[in-house]
Amino acid sequence: MKFIKNHLMFILPLMAILLGIEFYLVFERTTNTYEKGLQEGYFMLAVTKKPMELSDFQALNDHISTAEKIKRESIVSEVAKGISQSSSKEILATLPYFYNLGIDSYLHTSGLEEIKKDLEADANIKQVETFGSSYQSNYRLFAFIKFILKIFIVFMAIVSLFLIIKQMEIWKYAHKERMQVMEIFGAPLMLRSGVLFKVAFLDAIFSTLLVSAIFFYTKFYWAVQSGIDIMVQNQEALFKVSDIGILLGSSIVIVIIAVYTVVFSSKGVQE
Repeated sequence: MKFIKNHLMFILPLMAILLGIEFYLVFERTTNTYEKGLQEGYFMLAVTKKPMELSDFQALNDHISTAEKIKRESIVSEVAKGISQSSSKEILATLPYFYNLGIDSYLHTSGLEEIKKDLEADANIKQVETFGSSYQSNYRLFAFIKFILKIFIVFMAIVSLFLIIKQMEIWKYAHKERMQVMEIFGAPLMLRSGVLFKVAFLDAIFSTLLVSAIFFYTKFYWAVQSGIDIMVQNQEALFKVSDIGILLGSSIVIVIIAVYTVVFSSKGVQE
């Protein structure tokens, strides 16, 4: 029981860190999809004196990705109902040109203002409407959620790392006699700490497999059976094979930091 308890005291905090990392990866992937949806659904309106092409807008600001011309005839038909055809043609002749402009990425509102400033600097463009209020509301909510998640993960990682280091100190004292003998015979630090690395690496691999199994189950079984739309729609983003490498690499880095923190925290192995 003591053997299992000692390993659980190392595995559980390490799993907490790895869960935080995996949650962050999943969140980044799902929010990237959401960002793409917001970006694709966002357009700013440009009013010009003369017809313009996409390349003309892109020459003013390279964030412009699409330029969809709004048919002036449909606008005239709405505002000139019941008037003669000749009057409609006069209105059409005096009407400016309207374009829905798309952007290439999800920009901060300051980025939208920069685009507006660049476009309005052209004499051919009469007005640009960015619809910044609704865009800004979505962007701030989105940025706030990401910020809170990062703070939570960092806090959880720090607390878990302290627990891992504490457990590593217990292992160090459990193997102190062996390490003392090796130190007396002049064994280098890496060799003296080998026993700590060996145990910690095994637990790191075990923790990685456990966390991977949890998200593997979530992706292929729980997400489908849950019936939650956002889970079903983002099923592919819930776990990727490459995540195993990221989790294993992270756990090894954590192990190295923990072992060297314990080893260098004292000169030699004390009685």
